Amino acid sequence: MTTGKPGSGPHRPAQRLATRGDGQGVASAFGESVGFGRVVRLGDVVWPEVPEKTLVVVPVGATEQHGPHLPVDTDTVVAEAVAAGVAAALAADGPVLLAPAIAFGASSEHAGFPGTVSIGHEALRAVLVETVRSLALWAGRTVLVNGHGGNVATLETAVAQLSAEGHDVRWAPCAAPGGDPHAGFTETSVMLHLAPERVRLEAAVPGDTRPLSVLLPELRARGVRAVSPTGVLGDPTGATAAHGAEILRTMITTALTVLAHA
Repeated sequence: MTTGKPGSGPHRPAQRLATRGDGQGVASAFGESVGFGRVVRLGDVVWPEVPEKTLVVVPVGATEQHGPHLPVDTDTVVAEAVAAGVAAALAADGPVLLAPAIAFGASSEHAGFPGTVSIGHEALRAVLVETVRSLALWAGRTVLVNGHGGNVATLETAVAQLSAEGHDVRWAPCAAPGGDPHAGFTETSVMLHLAPERVRLEAAVPGDTRPLSVLLPELRARGVRAVSPTGVLGDPTGATAAHGAEILRTMITTALTVLAHA
């Protein structure tokens, strides 16, 4: 469940190290020299090439049902794409590392559906806190980009604790103002843009289309399945990749705006 204003579209991080025929790298993942405008996946680097006190962007997603037409890692895929766009924009001020996503979140409201994996709020808080504490041993600022609405309360608590400990950490949502809540037009469009081969559009059906503010008491009390047997909260009808590209730009711009005012 993602929780977005037009800006720049998704940006792909830099590719893996170039290699010679003997398998040895011929260049750093950051290029011949570390410079501005560089975004590299943390998983691609070797430790001697990590810039001192660099910025690290960490996508935070979830693994949960997304109706009969979207994959269970939808929130993680969206978080990774928004995080890549955020990292590319922030790289104007120096090199940025894009970390692997935290793929399990607090998704208990989807527990009635097979495929959902929820670690709950306490475990997620511990993961977030320990991740940032570990990064702080060598990194500078940490930015968490969240793709699942159920993680919000935990992120707020974790970031408050980490900030009180003196860590430079902020978080931003993958937000699309006016979008539907879960597996509807918004997320279906974004996934059609990011991974169309993974969307089973022929299986897409409308779900409960009431606003999230109206649905929340029922969701908290009885879970998503009691409100929508298909798991869809919204209406994917009319979703397109073109709409998805625009929504993703909105999400990236909104995240950057939130970070600028944090």
